[in-house]
Amino acid sequence: MTDQNENSASETGADRPHLPGDTPLIKHSRQSFFGGLWSSFLAGVVVVAPISITIALIYWFVTGPMAKLDAFVKRTLPVGDSVIERIVEILPGVGVFVAFVAVVLLGALAKNFFGRSFIRAGERLFESVPVVRNVFGFLKNVFQTALQQSERSFKEVALIEYPRTGAWVMAFVIGEAKGEIKIMLDDQGDALTALFVPTVPNPTSGFLLFIPRKDIRVLSMSIEDAAKTVLSLGLVVPEFDGPDEAVKKLEEMAAKAQREPLRKRLFGAHKH
Repeated sequence: MTDQNENSASETGADRPHLPGDTPLIKHSRQSFFGGLWSSFLAGVVVVAPISITIALIYWFVTGPMAKLDAFVKRTLPVGDSVIERIVEILPGVGVFVAFVAVVLLGALAKNFFGRSFIRAGERLFESVPVVRNVFGFLKNVFQTALQQSERSFKEVALIEYPRTGAWVMAFVIGEAKGEIKIMLDDQGDALTALFVPTVPNPTSGFLLFIPRKDIRVLSMSIEDAAKTVLSLGLVVPEFDGPDEAVKKLEEMAAKAQREPLRKRLFGAHKH
């Protein structure tokens, strides 16, 4: 009876038509000489391109905006024949340092009552001009949101089901919903969280979603690693050890520690 079942099962497997799901998703093929050469070239591009672009951007920033700011501040400083004024004129970067100190003093002034009064008077002057007030208001909101918000702003990466159930996307947690949005969606019964879902491979565009906190699965990866994953179309994913892998590594470390003497672990192997 058993042999008959095995024969029938083998016949059924042999007669079964070939399905698309039977083939592996990735077919491993032997790489040719030119294929290996091209692969090595791409690996070199991956190494050289980030370094070259970073150096080029730093050079552009130092020789472009920073140099213009330095020259502008030096032109506004009083000109004289003293040694200090000559050093300020010759030494590069002094104008940038003076601008940095001025911004710090202005920020310290904005923290007290009298400083805020002067700054609000200047803001009202900008807001009184029809076209300028729109640009000023937009930039003010952007910088206040980016620099002064401290409630988990872009500090977490999460997974959410979007655009349908069963499909998961990577999102950046912005913070809790506020203002009119929070009031209008108060009937949801749970704290709503604002998330930004970037598009791939251009993370500068995307979708702003407000969903309950309970529907978010927060990841431990950093914002930088998540951005790399988005930019690389999911090809670059940071390594992560799950609970089982972490326990296995701890067990291996404990076994290794038991095999080695305490003196060897503390002072290394003693050479005669």
